[in-house]
Amino acid sequence: MAKALIFLAPGYEEVEMLTVVDMLRRAGIQIDMVSVTGQREVTSSHNVTVTADTLLSEADFDNADSLILPGGVPGTPNLQACVPLCRQLENFAAQGKLVAAVCAAPSVLAALGILNGKKATCYPDYADKLPGAEYVKQPVVTDGNVITSRGMGTCIEFAGAIIEKLLGKDAADEVKRKIIYNDVY
Repeated sequence: MAKALIFLAPGYEEVEMLTVVDMLRRAGIQIDMVSVTGQREVTSSHNVTVTADTLLSEADFDNADSLILPGGVPGTPNLQACVPLCRQLENFAAQGKLVAAVCAAPSVLAALGILNGKKATCYPDYADKLPGAEYVKQPVVTDGNVITSRGMGTCIEFAGAIIEKLLGKDAADEVKRKIIYNDVY
């Protein structure tokens, strides 16, 4: 079974996080919501408090196939300030494992050098925070083992791209069909 970890820092964007969690779980991917604080309850940028599945210190990185960052402010800078998470992102990228980020969070990957030489996208106001990357104005960009996306409105496509990378196109299409995405199914 594919396994993913998504990270919650104070001020994360809740719809970006929950859309990914929902869709990956529908696809049968085990995804754990991981708090980067010392507490399981983490409050979003819009004052929605979610109880994480686990703490960063307890997260099972050894068996994870993907690390995912939701955006949000101040969630994104709070993720970037988490040194143990950043080390794991660097390790995953170096091993060719999937790393994914949406909205402002691709800036974390850029700061770590993970986007160097790759095509990437992000929330438009953060386009100048992707040094080393080729900014592409598309809803979702997949370049090798990195998936980036623009924001809350692109999260169904973002989650679909993660599912496709982990389980294949048929699995991603099936989840989108079941949620009646764009009513094309």
